[in-house]
Amino acid sequence: MATIKDIAKLSGYSIGTISRVINHRPDVSPEARKRIEEIIQRENFQPNSNAKLLKQRGTSSITVLVKGIANSFLESILEEMQISLHSHGEEINVVFLDEEANEIEAALQICREQKPKGLIFLGGNRRYFSERFSEIKVPAVLVSDTAEDLGFANLSSFTTDDFKAARMAIDFLTHRGHQRIAIIGGSLNDENGLVGARRVQGALDMLKEKGLSFDLEKDYVSCRFSMQDGYNAMQELLKKADGITGIFAVGDMIAIGAVRAAADAGLKVPDDLSIIGFDGIDYVRYSVPRLATIMQDTKQLAERSVEDLLMRISYTRNAVHEMIPFRVITGESIRQL
Repeated sequence: MATIKDIAKLSGYSIGTISRVINHRPDVSPEARKRIEEIIQRENFQPNSNAKLLKQRGTSSITVLVKGIANSFLESILEEMQISLHSHGEEINVVFLDEEANEIEAALQICREQKPKGLIFLGGNRRYFSERFSEIKVPAVLVSDTAEDLGFANLSSFTTDDFKAARMAIDFLTHRGHQRIAIIGGSLNDENGLVGARRVQGALDMLKEKGLSFDLEKDYVSCRFSMQDGYNAMQELLKKADGITGIFAVGDMIAIGAVRAAADAGLKVPDDLSIIGFDGIDYVRYSVPRLATIMQDTKQLAERSVEDLLMRISYTRNAVHEMIPFRVITGESIRQL
């Protein structure tokens, strides 16, 4: 049986346009409508009756829950999503949550009050998903973390392999000659499956593989994903770390704050300290010096998430889980020793 994705490929139109034709929306050109309807009839395509029923009940826009008020990386994905959803003629409702908030409780309240036809979670705590996501019945996508092992048929996920990417960050520093490396950001506690914890664990794994000394008490400071917290964490690190030449910050916002703290302490990056971040937000291209970082593909993360969600809104199919490639951006913040 043909799927909505098949119809999109055969017609040359987007999944969003196919969905608008299926649901008799007026915002489709006569040429597109005719072409799509011909292919639907030829391929004997049967739209998802559940999706139609939801529309008849007056469901509202797609809701995006952004986990982190000061997280520029998630905001960059959000911007790409807004462009993609608007190009498909979809309305979007954006809800910003604190980094410590329970996004599933917020989503359940939104589902009760606004009846969205789909949900996108930008960031999240896997413990909250395990506890109550089963109560959410609409199609949903988790972005920047994996949900594959959670086993929910209506929850897809698109993310970067944070563990492997963090290993690459440490490997990059060591190839530049750095043997004394510190880590700032994230958490050592990975019970909740937080992204920051996996990045820390990946970095520690590579340090161990390289046989490099690392003192958790002196060489690591936990902090939230913000410039202010990165600044404070760097100040604390400089008071207790000894002989550090390289620093892995588990987020670019943390790294930017750390660079400022180093400067205020009379240290130059990269002359005195080398720093690499993680995420690849736009700002690092304009920072002084340009920050070395692990670049995530925000455009691909956004587009794959939107494409998957729109297809599952309009056609019954199981969730999918994908790892999006990453790469190192060398920048100017790491010195060769």
